[in-house]
Amino acid sequence: MIVGAENSRPVEYRQSRFRTPPGATEILLVRHGESEPARPDRPFPLVDGQGDPGLAPEGHEQAERVALRLAAERIDAIYVSSLRRTSQTAAPLAARLGLTPVIDPELREVHLGEWEGGLFRRMVAEGHPIAKRMSAEERWDVIPGAEPAEAFAERVRKALGRLAAAHPDRRIVVVTHGGVIAEALAAATGSRPFAFLGADNASVSHLVLTGVRWILRRFNDTAHLDGAFSTTAALPT
Repeated sequence: MIVGAENSRPVEYRQSRFRTPPGATEILLVRHGESEPARPDRPFPLVDGQGDPGLAPEGHEQAERVALRLAAERIDAIYVSSLRRTSQTAAPLAARLGLTPVIDPELREVHLGEWEGGLFRRMVAEGHPIAKRMSAEERWDVIPGAEPAEAFAERVRKALGRLAAAHPDRRIVVVTHGGVIAEALAAATGSRPFAFLGADNASVSHLVLTGVRWILRRFNDTAHLDGAFSTTAALPT
């Protein structure tokens, strides 16, 4: 036997898995389920000037699927916006976990000004010139009366930063809106404003917030909805 042979193996450096940094907060961003269709003869009711449709039957089914997906995870708190489609989406998961969702108005969707109440969907579907300009410039505030882009970005950053500060070393679910998710992920990655616009209804995106940076771990996870890859997304509101 050669002395020291057991120490002659080459040194190996294996790839390591991501580990959540100490003190960080994991935020699972869930887009609400599909909401009721917009109709010209039946505008959505408004809450603080914003359209407030409930979930469509498909949206309630999606909410149940989200609950099944996340019920086995360690979830420490659930937050929703002041618009009912988020509360309705969170309800099945909250019931399974025995948690009471906390309403945070700062998680509401971007305000669409004169295009609230369902008109936004019609303008986009009909290819209105302002809708085309909105997409080209990646700014909501080309819509008359809409929330200024900088104000919206600051609102989203502050809201998620505040929730993270309140839950260090915890994992929380935030059921919110497509525009909010897009803004949060753009802030995390430094991307174009609309780069992440298009999260599917009831999809899950995953952020890790530390004191110095936001880390994107997952975007638009829909494995609980459909085993196939998703190539299209619903409108952001």
